[in-house]
Amino acid sequence: MRIIYLHQYFNTPAMSGGTRSYEMARRMVVAGHEVQMVTSYREPDSDKTSWYQSEESGIQVHWYPVPYSNHMGFMQRIKAFFSFAMAARKKVLELDGDVIFATSTPLTIALPAVPAAKKKRIPMVFEVRDLWPEMPIAVGALNNPLLRFAARKLEHWAYHNSQAVVALSPGMKEGVVQTGYPAERVAVIPNSSDLDEFQHDDKAAAGFRAEREWLGDKPLLVYAGTFGPTNGIGYLVELARELQSLDSDIRILAVGDGAERDKIMAEARAAGVLGSNLFIEDKLPKSQIPAMLSAATVSSAIFVDLPEMRRNSANKFFDALASGTPVMLNYGGWMHELVAKHQCGLSMWGKSVPQVAQELEQAVHDATWLESAGKAARQLAESHFARDDLAEQLISVLAAVVDGHPEKAATVAPGDYGVSSA
Repeated sequence: MRIIYLHQYFNTPAMSGGTRSYEMARRMVVAGHEVQMVTSYREPDSDKTSWYQSEESGIQVHWYPVPYSNHMGFMQRIKAFFSFAMAARKKVLELDGDVIFATSTPLTIALPAVPAAKKKRIPMVFEVRDLWPEMPIAVGALNNPLLRFAARKLEHWAYHNSQAVVALSPGMKEGVVQTGYPAERVAVIPNSSDLDEFQHDDKAAAGFRAEREWLGDKPLLVYAGTFGPTNGIGYLVELARELQSLDSDIRILAVGDGAERDKIMAEARAAGVLGSNLFIEDKLPKSQIPAMLSAATVSSAIFVDLPEMRRNSANKFFDALASGTPVMLNYGGWMHELVAKHQCGLSMWGKSVPQVAQELEQAVHDATWLESAGKAARQLAESHFARDDLAEQLISVLAAVVDGHPEKAATVAPGDYGVSSA
């Protein structure tokens, strides 16, 4: 197949952020398919003014400069979304393909994908990474009634002009189906575990710890990701304060960037935990995350506990599973149920921060629990979320659509993990 793959925020392992599209696309290339990736270059200091091309592990990547960062306001982000959409529409029309595969966020990726598919008379498959606009509405970022109406219309239009939809969680599939889209044409292919790349490495762990004199051999809870309104990283400040009151030797490391990073640092400083038992560092390239997880005692996935968040498919969760690191969650939903069912970490949903601190303190000093939970995490990654297996499912969904059988999507990737879809 010749696959035209649209992802505005494509990352290679040398960049920070999720690498789902890179990992899926390079496996498509290995399987004998041609992949043209259409994406944006986001650095604000770039001297690039127009499209340029590179090859990444056999993927032909077309980059268009559109500055973007997590520090931008909502309307600035909207402007970036539409700027890329207009440029990408022209680029896609120049490329030859058998199928267009467009992945959100943002939802505006459908604006170049749908018209191009119609003009080229080839099918389009849409991938839903977040239920948008539900999330910006839930956090109060999308308050204007007219913008909400337009966003919901765009969501419906994107789904119903796709021959098949790929959802990243069972709950996201429910959201798609609630728009009237046929359930049999929705595949569930979550974020994935890179088993080889994230294999536990004692040498890398020792090196990571040696570079941080504050750490030594103390237990380490890590967070790697965005410092944004939906992430609720202030939770870690509260947790650090409780652990301090327990005279715990646990150290917390939060790595990342985002609109609320300065706010979180100020809160941590005011609480007396910054540089004491809570440490905040700049974001790391994805290639350095395995060393951090090898050094970690427990990894965390933190979000504001909104019903809309419980359907998410956080990269950090699947990375932790792959590394055999017990994972701590503070929100409900299908991943919370996976942790509880497979005993591969700490399910802290609905618990007070003092209670979480007590349970975490006990867990990290229980060698038997750490070994058992770590093994269970790796086993869950291998049995359900191995990247090779899920990439094969994605390729099969695209092939079924190209062959005129989009109704096979749900059969290829049903997303049945033995937990509720919420």
